Amino acid sequence: MHTKEKPYSCEMCSRVFAELTNLKQHLMTHTKEKPYDCKMCGKAFSQQGDLRRHLLIHTKEKPYSCEMCSRAFSRLGDLKRHLLSHTNKKPYTCKMCSKVFSQPGNLKRHLLTHTKEKPYYCEMCSKAFSQQFHLKVHLRTHTKEKPYACDVCYKAFAQQHHLKTHLRMHTKEKPYACIVCHKAFAQEGHLKRHSFMHTNEKPYTCDVCGKAFSTKNNLSRHLMIHSGKKPYSCAFCNKAFTEKIHLKVHLRTHTKEKPYSCDVCYKAFTRQHHLKTHLRMHTKEKPYACDVCHKVFGHKHHLKTHLRTHTNEKPYACDVCHKAFAQEGYLKRHSFMHTNEKPYTCDVCGKAFSTKQDLNKHFLTHAKKLPSTFNKSNEAGSADS
Repeated sequence: MHTKEKPYSCEMCSRVFAELTNLKQHLMTHTKEKPYDCKMCGKAFSQQGDLRRHLLIHTKEKPYSCEMCSRAFSRLGDLKRHLLSHTNKKPYTCKMCSKVFSQPGNLKRHLLTHTKEKPYYCEMCSKAFSQQFHLKVHLRTHTKEKPYACDVCYKAFAQQHHLKTHLRMHTKEKPYACIVCHKAFAQEGHLKRHSFMHTNEKPYTCDVCGKAFSTKNNLSRHLMIHSGKKPYSCAFCNKAFTEKIHLKVHLRTHTKEKPYSCDVCYKAFTRQHHLKTHLRMHTKEKPYACDVCHKVFGHKHHLKTHLRTHTNEKPYACDVCHKAFAQEGYLKRHSFMHTNEKPYTCDVCGKAFSTKQDLNKHFLTHAKKLPSTFNKSNEAGSADS
């Protein structure tokens, strides 16, 4: 023990050990033998110490506490690593780039960024990883194991940080705030995407048409237009969609499901953003402001239409006479002049009109006659009595 003599050698990898029991335990890493089973979840381990540490997940026991911040840990090694965060000591230096680390394991993982080595292979799909932990997480895509469960709703997750993010749904915690408008988000990625609204940055470009997008998801959705792929089909009407969420929303036209209800007037909606827009009727909120004249709007498309009064943009042109309009509705009404279509009919006399405004004006001619008719009937009633 004091001489550091290691007389026991592994015949498979030449690693040496001071004690025979250590060699025996090591051999199990080659034979894949796992004689120690967890009685709570059935997971097996090659070493008794690994099983002991695993059991702390079930018992939630954390016997090792930090004296500086009272944070508790289930393993002594985790506490020792944590203590370095208080001392800011980083004794491990990368010889290739001089970056320093507090843990030898962190340095070891970092070195793989220089060597590009990926020594950990998945036996099921041959995918390679630079870190053993990444392989461990990847394997759950095959085994469907989800070891991290929510204490509130019992939803399970394959990764711990996914559970951590999910818990914010229950706690309403939003730790990531925008430095421009102070809007807060539960996820860092959501804040990053939101920030593009202020910077107008669009880092994701389509290789086919050159159109740029602020998020990778938006680019992926756009690429479907070029590929023509619509992998999600409706079982009721066979209509196909590029995205699963679009199919999910479409199905509500068949099921008549309206899962989003207004707490004020109880009106229900098929889409969440329809409810969000509706709520502004009650709150009088107008979050969209014009940068030119500062007029505010409750709907984004109303602001977009309004901006054309400043830019004089008229994107809707008539196919017949080429007259251009700022709004699609104006073009539609204009087209009735060419087609002689009159879709608006008076319920009183049956006369038809090309616009709703013309119908409303016409209806006033009937409304003016109503009081006199009403007065005559009243006079006739008086005479009879």
